[in-house]
Amino acid sequence: MSKKDLKEYLKSLEKDRLEEQILELYDKFDNVKTFYNFAFDPKEDKLMGEAKFRISKEYFPQNRRKAKARRSVAQNQIRHFLQLGVDPGLIADVMLFNIEVAQTFSSDKHNVAEAFSKSMFRSFEQAADYIHQNELTSEFIKRIYKIKEEAEVQKWPNLYQFEKLTDQFD
Repeated sequence: MSKKDLKEYLKSLEKDRLEEQILELYDKFDNVKTFYNFAFDPKEDKLMGEAKFRISKEYFPQNRRKAKARRSVAQNQIRHFLQLGVDPGLIADVMLFNIEVAQTFSSDKHNVAEAFSKSMFRSFEQAADYIHQNELTSEFIKRIYKIKEEAEVQKWPNLYQFEKLTDQFD
């Protein structure tokens, strides 16, 4: 069904029938429930806190298990925030937080695995693009440079990529 067809269908419904359908969607689909809960009571700070906790737990588990260090955990959080329409500044903050936590995790490692540094560069590249597209550079430039500097301190094998990307901000 196209968007145009959906609009026509919705216009043809009586108000009470439309309300019934929305309530059915709310009950049946968690995504719809999440959307409406966020739309009417955003609590962005709470969402950010939960996301940062999940990301931190990925690198620094609380129960002495080995860290999984999966990039996908942060990516799923970010994708969820994009779907909800969370403030771009908060999304950028979580994007950079993910890389910063990963760098803290890798700081005591003598050899950073190439796959890990590549993965973190992909996250860094996505964050930089997002920040640039949303005109948030002035707000986050210090953190961007700090991430590049930390990659240098840790002697990441793909440091040149971090340098090349941050040079674009000059």
